Amino acid sequence: MTTTSEPAHQPRTSTPEAQHRTRFFDHRIPSLYAGRYRIDNRQVLRDVGGSDRTIDASPQPFDVVQPRFSFDPTGINAQFPVPDAVGTYSQTLAHINLDAPGLPWARLLGDGQPGAVPWMALLLFREDELPEDEEAVGLVIAKSVRELLDGSHGPGAVPVIDPESMRPEEYDEQCASVLVPAALFDAVKPLPGEMGYLAHLREGGRPDADHTRAGTDPEPDEGELNAVLVANRFPAATGGRHVVHLVSLEGHDRHLTGPAPTDGVRLVSLASWSFTTEPDSGVGFGDLAQHLAATDDGTGDEPIPRPADELRLRVPTTAPANPAGAQKEAVDRMASGAVALPQRLETGERTLAFYRGPLTAQPAQDLPDPAAGPEGRLDSPGEALIYLQRYGVFDTAYAAAFNTGRTLALADAEFRNALMEFRSAARSAARRLASHPQLAHAAASTLSGRHLTAPLAFEAFDRLLTDGDTRSGGARLNQALDQAGPQLRAGRRRTAARTRRIVGDARAVLAQPDLAGLLTQAAPDDFKKVTDWLEALRRLELLSLSHLVPDPRALPAESIRFAYVDPAWVRAAVDGALSVGVGHALDADLNALATGGGPVPKCAVLVNSSLVENWPKTIVTAYKGTGVVEPLREAVFGTQIRLALFPEVIDRFELAEPPRGLCFGIGDRGTIELREITGDRIGHPMGEFPPPPPADDSRFRRFLRPGGKDVLNVDGTGDALVPALSSAHGLTGGQRISSAQFALQMINAPQAQTFSRP
Repeated sequence: MTTTSEPAHQPRTSTPEAQHRTRFFDHRIPSLYAGRYRIDNRQVLRDVGGSDRTIDASPQPFDVVQPRFSFDPTGINAQFPVPDAVGTYSQTLAHINLDAPGLPWARLLGDGQPGAVPWMALLLFREDELPEDEEAVGLVIAKSVRELLDGSHGPGAVPVIDPESMRPEEYDEQCASVLVPAALFDAVKPLPGEMGYLAHLREGGRPDADHTRAGTDPEPDEGELNAVLVANRFPAATGGRHVVHLVSLEGHDRHLTGPAPTDGVRLVSLASWSFTTEPDSGVGFGDLAQHLAATDDGTGDEPIPRPADELRLRVPTTAPANPAGAQKEAVDRMASGAVALPQRLETGERTLAFYRGPLTAQPAQDLPDPAAGPEGRLDSPGEALIYLQRYGVFDTAYAAAFNTGRTLALADAEFRNALMEFRSAARSAARRLASHPQLAHAAASTLSGRHLTAPLAFEAFDRLLTDGDTRSGGARLNQALDQAGPQLRAGRRRTAARTRRIVGDARAVLAQPDLAGLLTQAAPDDFKKVTDWLEALRRLELLSLSHLVPDPRALPAESIRFAYVDPAWVRAAVDGALSVGVGHALDADLNALATGGGPVPKCAVLVNSSLVENWPKTIVTAYKGTGVVEPLREAVFGTQIRLALFPEVIDRFELAEPPRGLCFGIGDRGTIELREITGDRIGHPMGEFPPPPPADDSRFRRFLRPGGKDVLNVDGTGDALVPALSSAHGLTGGQRISSAQFALQMINAPQAQTFSRP
């Protein structure tokens, strides 16, 4: 179901558009059913003048072999619920997907039964129902087919199989059987007319979006065809273990149309698996997701979308009709997401102050720039205090952000040490570059960190070895050694004027982009630790939930809230973290080298709901226009609060139920999704069936058989589902939907809830 948060739109139910072509077919009737056959060949020779001569050739027997009493488990493509699964499945009909597309129709159910009726069915049983498997774990009796047919498997009516249809080797095959008590069998057995609706073919081939619009209907892709059998019974809403058996009903057709014998029915089990369903609280994914976006007035009508203002992250307030002055100032700040907290001034006076975290209900104003300009920094929390002089109160949001960053940095010894080591190495490097202009020139041209750390004496000796005019003798050291002897013998002494080294301005080095970037290589490992830590702070990873939501009333239980992220608050927190250990202006300037990094989130979504705990794999998708916006970060606080941060302000946000494969059943509201069965929009939603009101699961219960076994009345007596669906699609005069169309209606697709920004 999809609901917008805009008051002008009403909640509506929908299913996600298919990414690939999926087609359903009614059945596959074979040219020859499985069995034993004989070819008789007779030739008649016509004699013109006498009697005809008949020649009979030797009969040619042959068998059409298909599984009958046992089934290779590798032929199972999928089962739902999956074996040993644990979850809430009380609204789901179990199904099995077989690789062999024609297997359910490979043989006749019995004499006189139409070929469209499969010979196998999927039956579901609960705990304490099967006498030979009371715990519903899949226990069966395994013996030979001969022992099955002669009653050695145990009590219960065995299938009546024509001996002439049996191949000799079949008697020695192993098979599994299960005993179903008479009353239970009569309660859950599908009628022959219903069995055709509980089996169909499914093709899930390559994307083929154009074939319906073009009016063509391509042949099925044989490699993508599967046979699907669906159970006719829902698991218990009270929970418990269940077992599903794929059974052969060949030879039991008389028990499908009449009462079962008193000692029960022994069915051949071709495959079985068990699963556990948890108690159904009556509240599913769709109910919870819809509650986040809409309210129910209790009349049973369609839910009313929540106003957009109600979905903003702020404490609900009841404002005066026409606030002015101090009232308006307070209301405006509360509307932006701030809360009023008690404050004690340095003078000892007690007053109130406004506070908020990095998440705001409205776009935040730019942080007032310090004297250093647009890229200026905060050096103390006092610089970030906003004083509302007219009312004599403070807005402490940015001051608190500064202190938060500083506290987090002081509490992290690894970050603190890395920051100190980086600044110490960068300070030394900056002073070296400032004091040795020739070194700075070399560093700027080669951009090598070696110039920042190598000892200067070694650098000077290297220059003696390498510098000089090779045409006049090579390196300066060689030239000096060559000239030293003659000069000493001649009594000449060399004098050189010493130049005094002038200590340059280390801060001026930072003004040169090439040199400033080079300083980060003075201690590259420590610098990376610092920038990684600050990156986590920018993504709000280091903040607790109380920093993000200072008042729990802003994010009550079973709610969703949208918020902007204030980049100035984040920058203030970064400045606070970098203020640790700053001894002078150069340290503060070096901090600027670490303030780059990735983007700061621009908006956030917070969900406080049991959806987070019960559906941990819920798919979250955000959109900007028609494009998908990937989250910068997702996190879970506790068990019920989920946070998603995005790099830009999104237009739409969608919560989608985790994909569970194509399964069958009813939705959380006790309805199924009616879908188009003709035209060029086959499969597209048409609305809920049965239509509301009332909005509870009782309206679908009329399609269950009496007896409290939760068995679907597919096409039996009374209020059956197939005639009702046929009527809903406008079919009259005895026309019915087909088994493929029935499967299309019973698809229980994952549900989605969409929120749109007005």
